[in-house]
Amino acid sequence: MIPRVHKRGKRTIGLLYYLYGPGKYEEHTDPHLVASWDHHAPDPGRDANATLKQLQHLLDQPLDNIDDADRPTRHVWHLSVRNGTEDRILSDDEWGDIARRMVAAAGIDHPDDAAGCRWAAVRHADDHIHIIATLVREDGYKPDLNYDAPRVQAEARLLETELGLRRLNRGDGTAAQRPTSAERHKAARHNKERTPREELRETVRRSVAGAASEEEFFGRLAAAGLLIQRRVAPSGDLLGYKVALPDDRNKDDEPVFYPGSKLAPDLSLPRIRERWSQGTPRPHVAWADRGAARTRSTPARARRRAASAVWQAVLVIDHADDAQVAAHVAAAGEVLDALAQTSAAHTRRELRDAAFAFERASRSHVRAERGHDRALRQAARELVYSGPAVGRGEDGATTAMLIDMAFFLVTTVAHWHSKKEHAQQAAAARQAAEHLRTAYQVAARQPMAALHQRGRHLSQALQHQHAAHLRQAVPELAEQILSEPGWYALAATLADAQAAGHHPVTLLEDAAARRELTTADSVSDVLVWRLRRTAGLPAHTRAARTDDNAATPRTPLSAPAAGRKAR
Repeated sequence: MIPRVHKRGKRTIGLLYYLYGPGKYEEHTDPHLVASWDHHAPDPGRDANATLKQLQHLLDQPLDNIDDADRPTRHVWHLSVRNGTEDRILSDDEWGDIARRMVAAAGIDHPDDAAGCRWAAVRHADDHIHIIATLVREDGYKPDLNYDAPRVQAEARLLETELGLRRLNRGDGTAAQRPTSAERHKAARHNKERTPREELRETVRRSVAGAASEEEFFGRLAAAGLLIQRRVAPSGDLLGYKVALPDDRNKDDEPVFYPGSKLAPDLSLPRIRERWSQGTPRPHVAWADRGAARTRSTPARARRRAASAVWQAVLVIDHADDAQVAAHVAAAGEVLDALAQTSAAHTRRELRDAAFAFERASRSHVRAERGHDRALRQAARELVYSGPAVGRGEDGATTAMLIDMAFFLVTTVAHWHSKKEHAQQAAAARQAAEHLRTAYQVAARQPMAALHQRGRHLSQALQHQHAAHLRQAVPELAEQILSEPGWYALAATLADAQAAGHHPVTLLEDAAARRELTTADSVSDVLVWRLRRTAGLPAHTRAARTDDNAATPRTPLSAPAAGRKAR
C-alpha cells in the first residue's frame, strides 16, 4: 500500500472535477464516495440529485468562518492511497475504513475530535482511492500536519498486515524522489522504459563515479549529452547545478531541468564535493586528457584491480565502524555504476539493473566518513578510463571475476543493512545481488567452460592429488565441492597455481579463511576466482592442450612462504 501526499492546491472544485471525471491518463470507472467527514456528504457519482458544486461548498464551508487574512493560501489537501497489482481488490467498506484511518494518522480528522477538518474519499478504480480535505478545522483552527507523510506511511504498514496485503519496507527518508504520475505517463506516451528523472539520476551517478574534480564531473555530464545549468553566487562561487535531457520538453518547448538534489539526496553539489574532500582517487588528470589516461590501464587490468579492491571492502565491512562502512557502501555504488557503463553487451542489461537497484542501498542515516573509500573510488575511476570491455578473452574472464567479488560485496552490504534495520536498503541490496547473480552466469560461461575442459584433461594422478589438497584444506566442504560441476575448473586452477610455484593447500586455506563459503551457490566457482586473483593467475585460459599433463610444475613454495606471497 502506497499513500502519497500530493502538492497542496487552491481550488477544491478543480480537484473534484478530476476525481469524478474520466481521468487524464487512466480511465476512471464508477467514481463514488466511500467515506466522508460526517458520513452524509452528497455523492455526485451515485446520487443523481447531488452536484460537484454542492460537495465543494460543503467541504469549503469552514473557510467562511474565518477572516480572509487567516485563510491558508493553499487550502486543499490531497492524499492518494494505492495498492499493488498483486493485492486483492478491497471492498468499499474496507476502503472507507482505510480513509478514516489515514485522515486520523495525518492529523486531518480524528474520530474523537468533533471539530476536525472536512474531507471526502473518492474511489474511481479497483486499486486506489483519493482523499480531499479542506485545511481549516470546524473550530477555525488549522490542523497540525507536521510529518503527515511519514505518519500515513506508518499507518499503511499497519494496514498491510491487518488486511493481508503485500508488505512494503519501512522507509527512513533517504530514498530518492519517486517519479510523479505525470512523469510516468509522459514516459509511457513516448515509449520510454524509464522517466527522465530516472534517466538523469543514472547518468549523473555514472558521471560522478570515480570523478576527482568539478571540472571532470561537469565534463562527463556534457559528454553524456545532458544540458547543464550552473547556479552561481554573486561572488562567482558555484552553488549548485541542474540537468536536463535534450528531448524532454515542457508545453512551452523548454527543457525540463532537475536539480541534483531532486534526483537523489547524495547528488547535490555539496554532497558530491564530500567525495573529493579527503583527496582524489589518483593524481588529477584533466578531463581534456582523458584519452591519454585511458591508455594507462586495459579493461582486464582495471577489472582485476577492482576485484581486489572490492574483496578488501568485503573484509572491511565485516569489521569496521559504521561511518567507514557507510563510505564503502556508497563507493560500492560507484564501482557498480562504472562496471555497468563499461560492460559488454551480453552483461550490460543485468549490470545496469544491478547498479540501478543498488542506488537505494547506497544511502542511509549513517553518515559516511570519506577517505576510507579511496580504493573503491580509484577502482571505479580506472574502470571508467580503461574503456569498454569485450565479452571474451581476458576482458570477459576478469569481468566474471569482478562480478563474483561484487556479488559478495553487495550481499555483505545487505547483511549490514539488515543488522541496522535499514529495511529498504537491505531489500535493494538483495535485489542488486540477484541481478549480479544473473550477470555472473552469463559472463562466466565461456571462461569457466575453458577451465572445466582443462580440468577434465588433467591426469588422474593430478586430479587425485588436488582432491587430496582440497580435503586437507577444507575438509568440511570438500565432498560438496568435488560433486559440483565447477570442480574441474578448480582442479585446473590448482594445477596452474602449483605450476606457478604456489602451495595449493595454503592457497585454499587462505581463500576459505577470509570469508565463509557455505552460502555460495557454487563453492568451486568462488574458489576459482579467489585463487586466480590471489595467485596472480590469468583469469582467461585456453582450452586443454595435449601436453597439459606433461607440464612439470615448479617446486611449490613452502606453506608459510606461499601464504605470505598469497596475502
